[in-house]
Amino acid sequence: MPGSKRPGALNMQARPLDTSGYTLSLDANLSPHNSLRVTARASLLARLHDATKLPELLGHAATQHGGDVLVLGEGSNVLFTADYTGMVVLMATRGVWVEEQDNQVSMAVAAGERWDDFVRWTLTQGFSGLENLILIPGTVGAAPIQNIGAYGVEVAEFIDSVETFDTCKQAVTILDKTACAFGYRDSVFKHVPGRYIVTAVRFTLPRQQSLHLEYAGIRQELKRMGVSRPAAFHVAQAIGQLRTRKLPNPAHIANAGSFFKNPFLNAEQALALKKTHPDLPMWSQADGRYKLSAAWLVEAAGFNKGYREGDAGISRRHALVLVNHGKASGAAIWALGQRVMEEVYKTFGIHLSTEPQVIGNRGVS
Repeated sequence: MPGSKRPGALNMQARPLDTSGYTLSLDANLSPHNSLRVTARASLLARLHDATKLPELLGHAATQHGGDVLVLGEGSNVLFTADYTGMVVLMATRGVWVEEQDNQVSMAVAAGERWDDFVRWTLTQGFSGLENLILIPGTVGAAPIQNIGAYGVEVAEFIDSVETFDTCKQAVTILDKTACAFGYRDSVFKHVPGRYIVTAVRFTLPRQQSLHLEYAGIRQELKRMGVSRPAAFHVAQAIGQLRTRKLPNPAHIANAGSFFKNPFLNAEQALALKKTHPDLPMWSQADGRYKLSAAWLVEAAGFNKGYREGDAGISRRHALVLVNHGKASGAAIWALGQRVMEEVYKTFGIHLSTEPQVIGNRGVS
């Protein structure tokens, strides 16, 4: 750590220690750094502006805070159920590096860039591909971890590689698309949590691409807009309007987006369930499985939109979204989430899994 003053010597009211490349704050409030706005604190909060300083920062965490490190972008996919006793790293790196080619563009994007800002920038530059992923909260670095997707598109389709710092090898490591092991809301980064810290993502975007209009509601929204020959920016506008009507804005009511993943069943299980529950929406997949509507399962298990237990509740707009009406603790929101999962299992024999990371006094689960 440069300088003679150790971060441990700072008192709680001191200004963050600037080490040129990152800043450090002790006993930091995490409420502004999670979109569910639950109360939690971190023993140490680091705001990283220079990815080359990451090894130094991790070394400090190892010697001063037991080595426990949690990396956050905008905190839009986490639920804190207790304080975090290690170091929380906020990715605040910025930058986009572009290499033009004939009919496409290759670009490397710093992990700390806001995802929605990046998507909108690609559209202003005339690139297509990411328009269906507009208005998804979070950072670019979080996109491959979750393999974010919406309205029939997953980000993995456009990722060439992911630049990471491998905490096992203590070295910068580039993972190509195959090594990333992308799946539905899944990637290698979830399989080996904590090993890879994403520092940048490389994308290839086409100048022109067939638009993805198959998802329910897109064509109807374009028709409502009076658009008969849509371009990528029209699709982005339509999806933006659909999302705004369908999902609660975290700026207005605290939430982390979809709290549960849509489950998959093999054909035999899915069709048997369809016989007993003919209204259950399901969609056949290329691998022979069926994807089921988790939102329908949640409501059919007795948790209607607007359901509430104190300040923890289910959004009035969408049954997959858990919300904080004001002062709900992370533990209270997690208790509601667990109750929903238990009732869905009792009713349908289906295990729902969560999208956000649940972070408690024993780390990440």
